[in-house]
This record gives sequence, C-alpha cells and structure tokens, in this order.
Amino acid sequence: MRTTPAVAVAIASLGLLAAACSSAETPTAASTGAAKPDKIAVAANDTECKVGATQLPAGTSTFTVTNGGSKVTEFYVYAAGDRVMGEVENIVPGLTRDVIVELPAGTYETACKPGMIGNGIRNPLTVTGEHKPLTDDAALADATASYKRYVKTQSETLLTKTQEFVDAVKAGDIDKAKGLFPVARTYWERIEPVAEVFGDLDPAIDARENDVEAGQEWTGYHRIEKDLWVEKDISKDGPLADKLIADVTTIVQKANAAELSPVQLGNGAKELLDEVATGKITGEEDRYSHTDLWDFDANLQGSQAAVQSLRPVLEERDPALVKTLDEKFAAAEAALEAHRQGDGWKLHNELSKDDLKKLSDTINALAEPISKVAAVIAQ
Repeated sequence: MRTTPAVAVAIASLGLLAAACSSAETPTAASTGAAKPDKIAVAANDTECKVGATQLPAGTSTFTVTNGGSKVTEFYVYAAGDRVMGEVENIVPGLTRDVIVELPAGTYETACKPGMIGNGIRNPLTVTGEHKPLTDDAALADATASYKRYVKTQSETLLTKTQEFVDAVKAGDIDKAKGLFPVARTYWERIEPVAEVFGDLDPAIDARENDVEAGQEWTGYHRIEKDLWVEKDISKDGPLADKLIADVTTIVQKANAAELSPVQLGNGAKELLDEVATGKITGEEDRYSHTDLWDFDANLQGSQAAVQSLRPVLEERDPALVKTLDEKFAAAEAALEAHRQGDGWKLHNELSKDDLKKLSDTINALAEPISKVAAVIAQ
C-alpha cells in the first residue's frame, strides 16, 4: 500500500510515524560460520541504494535503512519473481527504519524505491550456507500454521464479497456497489501483508491514482471507487470489474499456498499499523468514498490476528510485552468504537481534527510495542 510523499512527510512532522523508528536488536542465526553483521546498513537517496553487504549467511538479518534523499522511499528484499521476503515502506527523508528478514540460501535482490514507484534501484544479494529455519521451533511452526488458517478464512470471504461487488458494478447498480465496496475491502485489508508479497498484483488491485506510473493502466478497487463516488458512472467498468476479480482470485490462491516465515507475521502486524497511520488517519486511502474507518478496523484486526497467532511464543519469551500489547490493542479498539455507526463506521470526513488526533495517538502507542515483536520472534 502506498501514500503520497507529501502526506508522508506531513505525518512524520506531526509524529505519527515516530513509533516506526524504533530499532530492535538483531538476532543471531545459525550459518556456515561466516560472520553475520549486526545490521546491514542501507543508504538510500533519490538516485542511489547503497547496501552494506552483497553476500550474507543464511538466517535472519536486519537491514537498517536511512533515507538521505528528498523523496519518500521504500526498501524491499525480493526473491525470484519479485516475491517480497521483507519490506519497509514510507521512509521519509531523514528517517531510519529497520526490517528483519529470514533468508534461506539463494539469490535475491534488494531495492530502494525513491518516490515509492517503479521497480526501484536494485542490487544483487547472495545468501549462502545452511540455517535452522525458525519454523523448526514447534511453537513457531504452530503459530505460522494458525495464521495461515486465518488467512484462508479471510481470503475465502474476500472472494465472495468481491464477487458480489463485481456483480453489482457490472449490473450498473451504483447504490449496491457503494454498499459492498467497504465490506469487500475489509477482508483485503486484514490480510494485505500476505497479499503484498506477490509482486505487481497488489498495486493492480489496490493502487491509488497517484501510485500509478506514467503509461501504466490504473485498475482495482480504487479505480472503481472513483467512478462510483466522483464520476457516478460505472457503465464502462465491466472490464475493470472482471480484472479485479481475476486478480483477487490469483492472489488468494498464491496467499494460501505461500510459505511464511514467523518474522513475516511480526513484520506484517507492524505494517498494518503503518497503513493506518499513513492512509486511514489522513483520509488518503478511500479518498472518494471516505470509508477509511472500515479499513482502519480491518487493519487493526489483521494486526491483532498476527500477534495472537504468535502469542504462545511471545508469552514465553516476553510476557511483559504481551501485557502491553493487550492494553494498547484494547485502547485502540475503544477509541475506534466511539465512531461506530450502525453496522459500520462514520465517514472520515465526519470526524473532527480532535477525533483523528485521538485515533492517531492510540495507534502510535500501539506501534511502539508492535515494533518489538519481530525481534522477539527471531531471537
């Protein structure tokens, strides 16, 4: 998911992303004996992506990304086919952020994306040797299996509700399609960290207009959203609707077949809170329908589902962190609940600045302990 550079810079200046800056100690992974750096420094700017290592031993590694440029950037570690092994988004100028990635032996690419568009500035990365996968730990294997069951149930309903939305669009039923839009996206937003793993499918499904590169076609939920609320004409959206359900079907199949690392659950829980801070609080996400609080709730639920899957391990390794997470999740849920309206939520443009500040404060308070989860899991 993306946000505009201007919005991201504004968020940083207001402190909404302060919690994202916290760093964690890098765990040590077994390898063939090669020395693993404590952290791999990544110096990113508008034209360069200097990664402090081109070869690493297999296991968990922490990349510390500093944006020295003038544009908001992102950092990715890609496997073959642009499968995302680890990512960190919305790194505003001057900010440093960490991402922990578990990498078995193989060939990869790192990428910085100044402006958060395009294929990025890429560098090869070779990982060698053997390591003991985190899922060799029975508790972590159970946690990952539990989360995959959650993804499966959510993705099944995502398909059902998106098909209903697509049918309404193709039938020209604007009112019905408007009602289904936030409902279908609820299931997408809950599992988006898994969906984002698969290359170009995520932007094809979920890009905003400003995310699309020159010469590329804008498709997906938000393309149809604009036609529903702004153009008020979906008579020509049949092909867009067909492509949307085809892409969602593909990504659901891939998500259910994907092998996940336990650190991806921890990273995903944090990414979903970043999504709230950079899109839902600002109203950028659903800028035409203003149904951002449906997405806010879904992101919060998806983050909590990932943490709950990891809960037995977290309780054993850091019970104080679990207690803090429970308290902060409860506070965030209570703050959001104040804006419930019927079976759904108030529209974003019905909230005051004070309302939005209270919501953002609860997300910041939750983001700080969430940022520690991946490091605890990887230790």
